[in-house]
Amino acid sequence: MTFAPEWLALRENADAQARSTELVDVLGKTLVNRTTLTIRDLGCGTGSMGRWLAGRLGGVQHWVLHDRDPRLLGLAQAGMSAIENVTAETREGDLTALTAADLAGADLVTCSALLDLLTADEMNALATACVEAHVPALFTLSVAGRIEFDPAEPLDAAFQDAFNAHQRRVVDGRRLLGPDAPQAAEEAFTALGATVRTAQSPWRTNADALQREWLKGWVGAAVEQEPALAADASDYLRRRSEASAVVHHVDLLALPGVA
Repeated sequence: MTFAPEWLALRENADAQARSTELVDVLGKTLVNRTTLTIRDLGCGTGSMGRWLAGRLGGVQHWVLHDRDPRLLGLAQAGMSAIENVTAETREGDLTALTAADLAGADLVTCSALLDLLTADEMNALATACVEAHVPALFTLSVAGRIEFDPAEPLDAAFQDAFNAHQRRVVDGRRLLGPDAPQAAEEAFTALGATVRTAQSPWRTNADALQREWLKGWVGAAVEQEPALAADASDYLRRRSEASAVVHHVDLLALPGVA
């Protein structure tokens, strides 16, 4: 799956405000005395994670940007290379097959809004690769499956349940984790002996352009999953576009070999 640059640009500011800086502070203490940080960003999109994280980590950095979409990789590399003390290269392809050998030499593995698109086996394999390579992982903005609207209304639960079921659908024989991803990631890393910290990283929107665009996809997916909701969808979408919303996500930091 790939995403339009326009959508990624629309959400970048909300993503930046939502990600946990507390986890970055913890991570930073484990990366001292590294002359050059090598960071692998999985599913990098246009590079928003790098633009948010590079300055917070500081020092000289080399980013290896992974994505399936060559257009997004080009945008990400151009943006990252413009940051002082940062160089970047790209890797196009399927990141679900990464192994510990692929991550050798990395100081950090990151991703944003990616884990819900993995299967349980793929999540376990990614955690195994990070732990066996002894590389910390900072996985941000994993969907939690909870939306709070203000004002709330009775249909909220029906649309949320249908959307979450849609996120757990089978695609090309792969059962996606959807909102189960944060727990699956935490369990996978913990089982491998890593120290895991999590933090809430919600979007907070208020009838803005991001909320309107996100809602179109959210309501559309719910109706695709539960066609009986179609009769209410148009009016529901209009009302929810005028409300405020908290879209819950979870950030995770896994530190292999730290007791």
